[in-house]
Amino acid sequence: MLPADLRTAEAEALESVWAALSESDRGLWTVEMRFEGLRIMPVALRLLAAISTREPKAKLVFPDAGAAALAKRDASEQAPQICALGDVMRLQQADGGSEGLLVLVAPTPADYEEVESVCAQHRGRALLLNGKLEDAAVGIGTVARERRKGFLSSWQSAYALIPTAEGALRHCHPQGWELYRRDPDGYRAVQAFEQKPDAEQMAEALDVAGGSGVKRGLQAVDRLIEGLRN
Repeated sequence: MLPADLRTAEAEALESVWAALSESDRGLWTVEMRFEGLRIMPVALRLLAAISTREPKAKLVFPDAGAAALAKRDASEQAPQICALGDVMRLQQADGGSEGLLVLVAPTPADYEEVESVCAQHRGRALLLNGKLEDAAVGIGTVARERRKGFLSSWQSAYALIPTAEGALRHCHPQGWELYRRDPDGYRAVQAFEQKPDAEQMAEALDVAGGSGVKRGLQAVDRLIEGLRN
């Protein structure tokens, strides 16, 4: 069932994060909540507050110093746990690595090299919150293939709630992926997948679900016509 609102989605995400983090002392995990118009900073600050109850060394890492400064202003009590990518890189250069959970907030393809470097030298786990590290402009060349095979493919999904053109896609680790169709009276589950489905798989599932409804309708018409004949 899809969460009714953002706070419910955040609670779901937190449970999925705990399940993911409990599996290993290392690992790269993602949390995606792709709501249109979502302000990610308040979500990130609430996530940090919740995670800190079990992960006191957790840090909220923003791509640039400006975003980190805004977060510190909005949550002064959490300021010691908030920093920029550059701060983590300088710490790693001085100490040869970093520890604790890193929550990376919405890095973009422009931040790819820095994020890859930080994760390579990190001795703990990392959580990517609404990040988008893959650059569509890179295309299908050698660089893109190497990125997909290497660093990008090493991330696992802890939680995802992603609107689609016809519905929504949801994942709560360690469960599978669920596809929902948007109907006039709400969302309905269409199909479950072990792995994240691609666009073609989702389209096929929605077509089959839609087709079954049409089939039932035609069968009803056939029964009506047969009844009129008798």
